[in-house]
Amino acid sequence: MNIEQFMKGYKAAWENKDESMFCALFADDAEYHNTPFAVQRGHDQLAEYWRRVKLQEDVQVDFEVLASTPTSGIAHWHVTYQVASEELFQIWAKSTGTNLVARKPGDPLPRMVLDGILQARFEDGLCKECHIWWHSMPAP
Repeated sequence: MNIEQFMKGYKAAWENKDESMFCALFADDAEYHNTPFAVQRGHDQLAEYWRRVKLQEDVQVDFEVLASTPTSGIAHWHVTYQVASEELFQIWAKSTGTNLVARKPGDPLPRMVLDGILQARFEDGLCKECHIWWHSMPAP
């Protein structure tokens, strides 16, 4: 596996909201650092983390490979999705470290924009370690 193949699989797993597709990209003991301060290890933790994408609708993922070697790579990714539940909105709002977006009861849930960088290391045809740095905001 190289970064281009990995990102194609990452895109498919996110757009299809499929934790099995996501886990299939990783070695059994892989680490996924979804922020600089949080890590999921192994398929059980990866699948549990990825299930939150089921609360997203109309997901669109784009990426550009920035650097590639036979055993690693870096990509820039950009995602938009419609928040499909108040639960997901609250998860996002708490993770940003900022106040909630001004919403009145009954207001529609926002469409979100995420932009980030992904760095991955590969062994034996699978991702062994992945780090992402990202930020999100409601679409204007």
